[in-house]
Amino acid sequence: MPADRPPRSRVAVLDDYQQVAARFADWAGLDADVTFFDRPIAQSDLPAALGEFDVIVAMRERTPFPATVLRQLPRLRLLVTTGARNASIDLKATAALGITVCATGYLPSPAAEHTWALILAAARRLPTEFAAVAAGGWQQTVGMGLAGHTLGLAGLGRLGSAVARVGLAFGMNVIAWSQHLTVERAAEVGVAAVSKEQLLTDSDVLSIHLVLSARSRGLFGAGELALMKPSAILVNTSRGPIVDEPALLDVLRRNAIRGAALDVFDIEPLPVDHPFRTLPSVVMTPHLGYVVDDQYRIFYADAVEDIARFAAGSPVRVLAL
Repeated sequence: MPADRPPRSRVAVLDDYQQVAARFADWAGLDADVTFFDRPIAQSDLPAALGEFDVIVAMRERTPFPATVLRQLPRLRLLVTTGARNASIDLKATAALGITVCATGYLPSPAAEHTWALILAAARRLPTEFAAVAAGGWQQTVGMGLAGHTLGLAGLGRLGSAVARVGLAFGMNVIAWSQHLTVERAAEVGVAAVSKEQLLTDSDVLSIHLVLSARSRGLFGAGELALMKPSAILVNTSRGPIVDEPALLDVLRRNAIRGAALDVFDIEPLPVDHPFRTLPSVVMTPHLGYVVDDQYRIFYADAVEDIARFAAGSPVRVLAL
């Protein structure tokens, strides 16, 4: 008699908020049962919700996987993260538990594009004007021009450099700071390296492009925000906790800065009763910086390849400590 067929692997695809993951890759080509989750799962509910899955596909850092959660997922053998890295996965714990972690490709350009969408929306008060025209009204605000003004960048990596080039094309004076930025590196991009204090005092638009870490958490607090111009806009498309949220709320409520343009928050999805939702000087989007069709094709096609190659015994794009 033929040998019994081994049970099919169970794959969980997390945080498919738009219900589109199924159409961006050939999941049917896998010898697996695939379940798509279109709602966030609370940390306390993860073991119960995911305990029967062999493979989990995580969307960026939306769902943290600390050791306490990983130890309660006895069947998990492969954890795929979209993007090239994921600080919310405890790689030391996955190694100890025998869980392979694989990444996918990533396009930095959509996040840079979205940064500029937010800058322009905040500078020209576009949400207010959109609402006014839709309601039958007309010119409500006076916008802020960008040419001749100063764009300050906290971080000048791939994303910060892409944002800098657009600022230069708009005729802006572009300055940058990070803890290890050199004058030579800044000159390669055509911008000036400055101190953190000068970044805060001189920027008309301050855009954050740093990786969240113990060193960068709360990097922009009350003291830093107090140095900003009353006419300045703060833009954060990186990670919410890099900016101290209560401090930012305070300066916005007091109109101590012109406004903020935010794609990231301390808690995501943003709570329904969050005070950011009530402030007219805040332009907000729901962490959309990377959410474009080209990006999703890469994320999900690579995730399917990660799963297939792992099943074949030759995993690719493996993340390790």
